Amino acid sequence: MTYQNENTSDNPTVDFFSKLSGPLVFAGECMLELVNKSDNELGKSFAGDLYNSCVYLKRAFPEQDIEFMSCLGTDRLSSELISRLDGEGISTGFLPKITSHHIGSYMVITDDFGERSFIYWRSDSAAKRMISALSSEQSMALNKAGMFFFSGISLAILLDEERALFWQKLEEMQQAGVLIVFDPNYRPQLWRSPDIAKMNIEKAFQMADVLLPGVDDFDKLYGVDDVEECIGLCMQYSPKELVMKQGEKNVIIVNEQGREIVPIVANDNVVDTTSAGDAFNGVYLGARVSGFDPKTSALAASAAASKVIETPGAIMPRDLFESFWQSYQLPNL
Repeated sequence: MTYQNENTSDNPTVDFFSKLSGPLVFAGECMLELVNKSDNELGKSFAGDLYNSCVYLKRAFPEQDIEFMSCLGTDRLSSELISRLDGEGISTGFLPKITSHHIGSYMVITDDFGERSFIYWRSDSAAKRMISALSSEQSMALNKAGMFFFSGISLAILLDEERALFWQKLEEMQQAGVLIVFDPNYRPQLWRSPDIAKMNIEKAFQMADVLLPGVDDFDKLYGVDDVEECIGLCMQYSPKELVMKQGEKNVIIVNEQGREIVPIVANDNVVDTTSAGDAFNGVYLGARVSGFDPKTSALAASAAASKVIETPGAIMPRDLFESFWQSYQLPNL
């Protein structure tokens, strides 16, 4: 598939992504993922929304400097996760370890249509302490990041006192000029109440430069499923760029250049929809940081998301993804 870059002098690329310096930091929780391969066999991997996104970004754009930020234990599984990150070429400079807690885990159960449900064991994971566990050197280094991406899940898992520290740190990074990116990724079961979720998600909307929500987030949180209403809710916070996802419908991008409607890449071969949105986010951000315009970035992100749903689990086998990506032709910059 080849798509032409449609930028012209009358439609210049929004270039705030290209001005970034410093690593791209993805902050969230990564868990042990168990996938039911058969009645008697479980597949073992690692996954989490921000982890998934940074893996797919790094695979698609290996020249980018990617950091995964969280908190791990000193157990064997935490060590295995470090090895997995090393294998993906993802840096671990913001992964403090504590002896008192370990990583969480979950099991994916998929139905005949590829839709998934989850069983979690994460109620007291190390990731809930990812800010207080940072050393002073790590905390200061965050202010030199180029981009900081977090989600509603990143917020929801934090202890209350930890969330207060998170907002303080985010304000520091914002003042230091770090590009703040946010996907609400609303999961009701992770929040004590919808009101607490709204308060924190709206604060994130206010602080973020780039928003990557889905209409389903607004439907679950506000009972709003009209895309124009969802866009209006986001634009009151004046983001530099809004990327509104609609599941199987078009992606709508709004920025200072106007509005772009981008068709998604459909795929009837659905095995597991886990991490489709995460893959979209990672490849979209990787393309934007690499200099591609929003439409080209969204087309590539949609193609990647469409591909990863063909295999079980959150992370597609590397050889399959690389084979797909090598055949996908981004336009010349």
